[in-house]
Amino acid sequence: GWGPTLRASPAPLSKAGQGSLYSLEATLEEPPCNDPMVCQLPVSKKTLLCSFEVLDELGKHVLLRKDCGPVDTKVPGAAGEPKSAFTHGSVISSLSQPHPDNRNETFSPVFSLLNEDPLPQDLTVKMASIFRNFVITYNRTYESKEEAQWRLSIFVRNMVRAQKIQALDRGTAQYGVTKFSDLTEEEFRTIYLNPLLREEPGKKMKQAKSVGDLAPPEWDWRSKGAVTKVKDQGMCGSCWAFSVTGNVEGQWFLNQGTLLSLSEQELLDCDKIDKACMGGLPSSAYSAIKNLGGLETEDDYSYRGHMQACNFSPEKAKVYINDSVELSQNEQKLAAWLAKRGPISVAINAFGMQFYRHGISRPLRPLCSPWLIDHAVLLVGYGNRSDVPFWAIKNSWGTDWGEKGYYYLHRGSGACGVNTMASSAVVD
Repeated sequence: GWGPTLRASPAPLSKAGQGSLYSLEATLEEPPCNDPMVCQLPVSKKTLLCSFEVLDELGKHVLLRKDCGPVDTKVPGAAGEPKSAFTHGSVISSLSQPHPDNRNETFSPVFSLLNEDPLPQDLTVKMASIFRNFVITYNRTYESKEEAQWRLSIFVRNMVRAQKIQALDRGTAQYGVTKFSDLTEEEFRTIYLNPLLREEPGKKMKQAKSVGDLAPPEWDWRSKGAVTKVKDQGMCGSCWAFSVTGNVEGQWFLNQGTLLSLSEQELLDCDKIDKACMGGLPSSAYSAIKNLGGLETEDDYSYRGHMQACNFSPEKAKVYINDSVELSQNEQKLAAWLAKRGPISVAINAFGMQFYRHGISRPLRPLCSPWLIDHAVLLVGYGNRSDVPFWAIKNSWGTDWGEKGYYYLHRGSGACGVNTMASSAVVD
């Protein structure tokens, strides 16, 4: 990601009530591009100088002001000529209004990474061949020439967005062409994500008993037989169901010794608290499983990707749960719990995941607010790659996304809210 140099005032500028106002400056310099799919874009390297005013109130940070602009740096050996800036507007062009839930978190889930400036003709021409490869790879068909042209324009803009997301990532992740590259951000969020995760659960789960914070340096339940194959939720916002069944699959394996692939469709059809493809909460899904009397297997109640009439048969239920618990927000304690008790259902902010290809993702916190979670997934392990700590996350977008269906997110920094809604079923 960009290498930031931060300069903060040594003391608060002023105090308001119990808060302190700080002034900060950051110089962000873009690293060399190393993803061939994205490097073909004629987007110049740049350095940004950003200044911020941040109000610290009881440990919560409110961003009051942000100004970013290009630094007038020189290209070495270029006879003093200045570096050119991005050709499509500023990297960060606007800041959203404060979130209405009084959590003192005004960071936007997605700063506007693109202005609506017209794209240069040479960019569109160069991207056309990459787009053709995309269409072939992902077997895309469009209803008309006009739609194909529209999707090409979306694809081109998305590749520029992917490069800018790449530039602002502080981990090792690579972003570029994925099977979602011809969707607008709004389409992607509407179809695949779950804004209901931001709602308060109707019934709060009890806190899990602590297992301490001593954890092995690495752990992976995939190698220990507790994780089923990666599934695909399709064009349905049912991530909540996949996150929960993945957790229950692991709990049943650890307590009963058998790994069964369980039915998400049962939850879509029979969980009357949640909203099927329109989203849901893991806490409600656990309650539904308990009230229904268990879960059928995937084979007996197969996935359709849309809500149908409930067809659950209690006599076909192969798995039951006794309760559900909420887990600590301390990531060290989460790692210890995972290593001892099994995979964990979590919710995250899916910023950048539309274009994620591989590596450990670590978006800047202002771009990936922990309060704006919108995707439920499954923690199956953790470890380090080249001294970068990560969570191994099972997603539900098929094996043709990410690292064979898995996402790797930075561990230890509360990245994208990974620690804010951790939970598990209880199987006795």
